[in-house]
Amino acid sequence: MINNKTKYTELIKTEAKRLGFLSCGISKAEFLEEEAPRLEAWLNKNMQGEMRYMENHFDKRLDPTLLVEDSKSVVSLLLNYYPSQEQTGESYKLSKYAYGTDYHFVIKDKLKELLHVINEEIGEVNGRAFVDSAPVLDKAWAAKSGLGWIGKHSNLLSQKTGSFYFIAELIIDLELDYDAPTTDHCGTCTACIDACPTEAITEPYVVDGSKCISYFTIELKENIPSGFKGKFDDWMFGCDVCQDVCPWNRFSKPHNEPLFNPHPELLSMTKKDWEEITEDTFRQVFKKSAVKRTKFSGLQRNIKFLKD
Repeated sequence: MINNKTKYTELIKTEAKRLGFLSCGISKAEFLEEEAPRLEAWLNKNMQGEMRYMENHFDKRLDPTLLVEDSKSVVSLLLNYYPSQEQTGESYKLSKYAYGTDYHFVIKDKLKELLHVINEEIGEVNGRAFVDSAPVLDKAWAAKSGLGWIGKHSNLLSQKTGSFYFIAELIIDLELDYDAPTTDHCGTCTACIDACPTEAITEPYVVDGSKCISYFTIELKENIPSGFKGKFDDWMFGCDVCQDVCPWNRFSKPHNEPLFNPHPELLSMTKKDWEEITEDTFRQVFKKSAVKRTKFSGLQRNIKFLKD
């Protein structure tokens, strides 16, 4: 006879699949003992740069029971964003995750529906949905629940699907069957370390956030340091270099989420188009996009930095 724990676990995983998630793994909501010293060391070396929010809520980042009272399980979910078409020709580049509608909206809706189904089918379950907007160590939880391992470029990697996906969680006060972590399959490969244009991967599994092109083009509000001139490889928003060169991304398959499809104009825009972009065009092309995070002025700054 199947016990309730197993029944509920299967229900959640089946629903996650129905909602279009790539995979779903579950781990026990408990203090992340291994992550604590790593996070502390990373912050002590100021690798967060101007991302001061990374210094806040240190305990909450490591202990989900401080985010959701009496939480028992962390349900980790992956949503594929690998596009069927990419930017071509001579153009300034933006990270593939930002081609379509801002993932926060897309995933939040799916998580709300999943939580709704859990409450409908199981009874009252308290929990919260998290999409990269609260102090949750997404990659650590996904790895703990067997969805992949954290690669040398510090992204989550799966043998079946590479790394082009978003990670989200439901933290709930329901005990479930827990998955076991998988093993590391980076081996002796150093492709990501060798390819990083700004040498932000300082050693295997350690990324200096304050040197990353994604940090400079999205998070940094001040001027980009002139010492990085000529090192951005034409990236104007984010950067995919460490993922593009990773051998495991040979197995990436295009997503089937219509909301992640790019605005028709986006893929055909040339460098000249970007240099002459108006605020109206920016608003039109990036209507509900994650690119809005850097604002029109930020994108202009990034393009000027690449052009000059």
